[in-house]
Amino acid sequence: MNRLKKGDEVIVIAGKDKGKRGKIVRLAADMRCVVEGVNMIKKHKKGNPNKGDKGGIVEQPASIHVSNVMLYNTQAGKGSRVGFKVQEDGSKTRYFKADGTTIQN
Repeated sequence: MNRLKKGDEVIVIAGKDKGKRGKIVRLAADMRCVVEGVNMIKKHKKGNPNKGDKGGIVEQPASIHVSNVMLYNTQAGKGSRVGFKVQEDGSKTRYFKADGTTIQN
């Protein structure tokens, strides 16, 4: 079970976008994630008139390493580390280590 999942709200703790918040759009296998509105890059896209695509400079989010983001705790209003608890029925749940509250999936 991963500490971060698609759709989690995270806060950036290192890099040029430090302090920005956003939702995880995609997780990659090499410990990287794409967060909406964070680490924006400009990509030069070639147009395709057969498909109706316009070319030009497109701004899109690039991936960021998961060590540079932290799961955002809305109750505490800041980022918090994530731990795992095993329930009585054998299932695993994530929880915030700062205050012990479970994370709603």
